[in-house]
Amino acid sequence: MPSSADPWNVGGLQLTSRLLVGSGKFRSFEVMRAALLSSGAELVTVALRRVDLDRAGHADGNSGDVLDHVPAGVHLLPNTSGAVDADEAVRLARLGRAVTGTALVKLEVTPDPRTLAPDPIDTLRAAERLVAEGFTVLPYCSADPVLCRHLEEAGCATVMPLGAWIGSNRGLRTRDAIEVIVAQAHVPVVVDAGLGVPSDAAEAMEIGADAVLVNTAIAVAADPALMAEAFALATRAGRLGHLAGRGEVLEGASASSPLTGFLT
Repeated sequence: MPSSADPWNVGGLQLTSRLLVGSGKFRSFEVMRAALLSSGAELVTVALRRVDLDRAGHADGNSGDVLDHVPAGVHLLPNTSGAVDADEAVRLARLGRAVTGTALVKLEVTPDPRTLAPDPIDTLRAAERLVAEGFTVLPYCSADPVLCRHLEEAGCATVMPLGAWIGSNRGLRTRDAIEVIVAQAHVPVVVDAGLGVPSDAAEAMEIGADAVLVNTAIAVAADPALMAEAFALATRAGRLGHLAGRGEVLEGASASSPLTGFLT
């Protein structure tokens, strides 16, 4: 399959799926699990605030804990969702490593409850501290090329600029900025937040993003498993379109068959 011939790397973790999926907002854990399986995702984000910190005795998978319903073989990406400053984000990241055993962390610092916009200053501060503590940091950030450069220089494994406000399903509203970020980045660029339909994911991949992260658009769909499959296909299609190389964009028409000389 094309995806298996085109792996990508996150802090030493090699992945073939370029669709990351979140675990929030699903109607039930069973619906979430079905969507994760349908998506083919190999990395799933989990908010530490939704994890049972006393997991002893829950190995049978019958608890009400989200971790018990993540399919086998899918890597966990704990996130610091809900953190309002760098100190809280660092505490949550440490807790996530202790609970899940992974040094991966999706860094989120969102002090504004209305927009859930990422705080650029505290995101960078937290990233620097977490990298120093040995975390593999995937920071959710605004689509700011300067900030993304600083996060990369701080040692982050990716940059994750937003496409639109978290959970808004508004699509790729930050396309121009993401194109600049992609052009300058030396780490994977993962478009995170706001993608609403599969064509949004395809568009992000077509302009050169390495991956996309989708949660709300899948979780709130009438059929989450089917929507997850659609996003997986769109992500692959967009990636293949990027690799194929878009043809020249012309101002006028250009016939696909010659208009002269074909009768002689």
